[in-house]
Amino acid sequence: MEYKDCKNLITATELKMNLGKYLDYVIDNHEVVITKNGKKSARLTPYITDIERYLFVKEEALDYQYGGKKVSYEEFMEIYEKSDLRMEFINGEIIILGSPNVYHQDISGKLYTILQEFLKGNKCKIYYAPFDVTFNKKDFKEPDVMQPDLLIACDIDEAVNEKGRYMGTPSFVVEILSPSTRSRDMVDKLNTYMISGVKEFWIIDPKDKTVLVYGFKNFKIDEFTSYKLGDTVKSYFFNNLEVYTNDIFN
Repeated sequence: MEYKDCKNLITATELKMNLGKYLDYVIDNHEVVITKNGKKSARLTPYITDIERYLFVKEEALDYQYGGKKVSYEEFMEIYEKSDLRMEFINGEIIILGSPNVYHQDISGKLYTILQEFLKGNKCKIYYAPFDVTFNKKDFKEPDVMQPDLLIACDIDEAVNEKGRYMGTPSFVVEILSPSTRSRDMVDKLNTYMISGVKEFWIIDPKDKTVLVYGFKNFKIDEFTSYKLGDTVKSYFFNNLEVYTNDIFN
């Protein structure tokens, strides 16, 4: 069948008058965008199964990750909304997140319990991954979207949008290193947290059993301290928050 008179951009009226024709056109693996009152309002695409849709989104996201392609925040959100994959958006690139190992989760669970106990009676709340956070970077047009391993938010009451998503800036962020995320956590994420208004950043290194604590002030590093086994980690932002390193790693 030929579709010489079919167009990819049509009005709602054209669709109503020629529905059968445009359905045949789409079934033949084409796409049609419908406008209403001069604005694009809907898209008619060929039907694909849920598994085909999943594989398509996964392939598209991986293509951006390994192909080094840059996308806009809007493009990332479009891909993200259609996917069940865990992913982050850092410096214009989509990063697919793998599943953490047992030791990573063990450390995360211990630290979560310690911090939750410390925050009793405090308006600040602790959350753990997967938990999307949009980081608006100073002097950058587009934000990064990341899933810190742990975070403490003190603005949760006023920073949740109508969809129930947190749109504020955490005061405290923790990343637990793994071989695949080590350089990204220590460089890219460090920079994003610093210039987006985060006050304190802990990097937990399970391999060396160390804790690196960064304190940020005026979008710059104000303090930096490294702790090893047997030390007591002292918080930069929270008064009286002290954590014995052996309680984290043992």
